[in-house]
Amino acid sequence: MIRLFKVKEKQKEEAGNAKGRGPLKKQSAGELRLHKDISELNLPKSCTIAFPNGKDDLMTFEVSVKPDEGYYMGGKFVFTFNVSSVYPHDAPKVKCKTKVYHPNIDLEGNVCLNILREDWKPVLNINTIVYGLYHLFTEPNHEDPLNLEAAAVLRDNPHTFRSNVKTAMGGGRVGDTYFSRCI
Repeated sequence: MIRLFKVKEKQKEEAGNAKGRGPLKKQSAGELRLHKDISELNLPKSCTIAFPNGKDDLMTFEVSVKPDEGYYMGGKFVFTFNVSSVYPHDAPKVKCKTKVYHPNIDLEGNVCLNILREDWKPVLNINTIVYGLYHLFTEPNHEDPLNLEAAAVLRDNPHTFRSNVKTAMGGGRVGDTYFSRCI
């Protein structure tokens, strides 16, 4: 009986090889959960997902956020997601590829979002993270900043903050930092 299962496994592998795909790769629990999360995505209309390495690499993907309200309305911000094989026990690593003047995103692209750090729980999913990122653009939070200067301006002078955001999104300079156009 045991030999029968080995024969069936070998037949499956040979069938895969015959089709030119090579041996079948077993998916990790993280890959299976991520596949489920992606198949159930219900993104806001202003968000899109792309797989720059192709559909065979679900563990690395990009999400574009195009806020339709708030300070960042009209901009396009791209985030990379790197998901570990132990997902959902570890949160995905998320970085902003678009340089942005934002209190919760530093100039290196690190994102300050509580559900990516101390508040991560395995019941959360990719959809929750995307909505969290979208929320950062509709309501930036000066109370938990990564970019201290932007947070201080938002807190003390929202009018100047709005002007700085528009300058940065238009491809201008805010202080000593140049931002590429993202409108």
